[in-house]
This record gives sequence, C-alpha cells and structure tokens, in this order.
Amino acid sequence: MVLRRLGWLVLCGFCLLPPAFASHPKSCVSLDDAAKFANKDVCITAHIYEVVEMPDGTRYLDVCSPDTPDERCRFTIVSLREDRDEVGELRKYRDMDVQIRGIVRPMHGRAGMVLSHARQFYGGPPKFKPNPRLMRGFAGDQERPPVGDPNLRSQGGHRSFMNSRDQEPLDKKTQPSK
Repeated sequence: MVLRRLGWLVLCGFCLLPPAFASHPKSCVSLDDAAKFANKDVCITAHIYEVVEMPDGTRYLDVCSPDTPDERCRFTIVSLREDRDEVGELRKYRDMDVQIRGIVRPMHGRAGMVLSHARQFYGGPPKFKPNPRLMRGFAGDQERPPVGDPNLRSQGGHRSFMNSRDQEPLDKKTQPSK
C-alpha cells in the first residue's frame, strides 16, 4: 500500500516537472542591440517606415525614421527578388511594428537581416539555402553522394576490409551445408 502511494506521488511529480523546466520564448531585441548579435539567429523588433523596391526586384524594409540620415541608419532588412514568392507582399507592413527572426549579418558597414520567408514574421526560421560549393558536380540521377566525404570513399583502389584475394578457404567440415 505504501509503495502504491509512493508510485502515485512519483508519477504526479514527473507530471509537474515539464512545466517547471519549460523555457519561455526568447524576447526580441531592439535594432540598437541587434548589431551586438552578429552572425546569430535572433528576433528583432522594428518599426517599418517604408518599403523600398529597387529596379532589380530587391526590397528593403526601411527601419530608420525619415529624419535620420542614411549614413546614421545602422540596420537594414533586405528581401531578395528570388524570395518574392515565399515572402509575399511587404507593403502591408508599412507603418507597423513587427518582430522578425533571422540571422544578423554585417552588410556594407551596417548590420542587417535577410528576409527570405514570411514565417520569419511569426518566429519561424529563414528559408534554407544549400551551400553551392557543396552542390558542385552533383545531379539527382547520380548514384554518388553530393558531398565528397572521405569517410564514404573506399580506400586503396576499391579494396575493402576483406579483400577477396586474401580470404582463406574454410574447411569442408566447418562450411554450412546448402
């Protein structure tokens, strides 16, 4: 009887532990603090004053007030033309406070973030872009892996651990019957 009560007590204790150890979502940082997090995945809070579209299709979210000179603006948010379908319409964020998650990178003397997917507005990760150096010489119809990992190559001219020439014949007595 005592063991049964002790079992229930332990079970209830384990049920109450997960909420105690659950982490709260990280809060977003301001644009002034974002430069301190270079090459880190963070959430930033910004007010979008204007959405500027360049002739090549690149869009910029202007996060500096109109009375701030361009050389004093220390942060930028860029959305590239090839990400237009995933990002969607950006003009709806004009004159709004937004939270964007992404990797803060140095860009032409200031800190910046690339907006590559709409889910970044909701705390999601940026769009995955494979490293083009790793994809060199790879096609989907090939049987070889896309990465030249030395652990995946056979060493010594297609020799394996047990070379067929080095095998010793088994005695007739120890060979399994077919």
